[in-house]
Amino acid sequence: MSMESETHRWHSDRIGREVRVRVYGHFGQPVLVFPTSGGDEREYESQGMMDALAHHLQAGRVKFFCVNSVNNESWYNKNIHPADRAKFQVAYDAAVANEILPFIEHHCGSKGIAITTTGASFGAYHAANTLFKHPTRVRRCLALSGVYDLRSFMDGHFDDNFYFNNPVDYLANLTDWNILQHLHQCDIRLATGNGPYEDSGPTRRLAAILTSRGIPHHLDDWRDQGGHDWPYWKHQMDVYISRLF
Repeated sequence: MSMESETHRWHSDRIGREVRVRVYGHFGQPVLVFPTSGGDEREYESQGMMDALAHHLQAGRVKFFCVNSVNNESWYNKNIHPADRAKFQVAYDAAVANEILPFIEHHCGSKGIAITTTGASFGAYHAANTLFKHPTRVRRCLALSGVYDLRSFMDGHFDDNFYFNNPVDYLANLTDWNILQHLHQCDIRLATGNGPYEDSGPTRRLAAILTSRGIPHHLDDWRDQGGHDWPYWKHQMDVYISRLF
């Protein structure tokens, strides 16, 4: 199905490589899409997500901003020291905050527009982490089948850069009311279920930590429709967009 799309790219000094953003749709609330672990800015299209959600785009409900990630250079990079993996994530978060979010605002012609993040599997980590770290700009996240504790990527190493990008750690100790009051106004949706390949443990653990800090959120149990694969994620996104946008 043909639909309006465009690609933007620029070199980011923060991550030392190109940021690529593929934009779909002509109007609507902006949704920043993070790919799964090895995916890029074209993953949503190549996996058929755009076809599944085309009616929402054509109705002007949402506009998707699909970005590339640095997972292979950061968390999945066994050739660098774990401290450098965490450092790379810090740089990526800075690029998201200082380059990608402003690009979305500019593209929508609306400074301060409420941005939604989404992603599935490893993309859900980025979607949630970005909201937790920037809750005045990202006001909703749709985190599907996520992982929120990245200790297994760190070979036993632990430092501040890792701590402040590992949601189960920094959220568990969050007491700063300035941040908490903004998080209270966000729409945090964590989707899981008991469908094929899904491990709901990480999602339930994150939800329990949010509960312990008094942070409102939705733990959405899709039961047998909560599987760890694209057909399930397509259905979930279709329902979320129908209800929320």
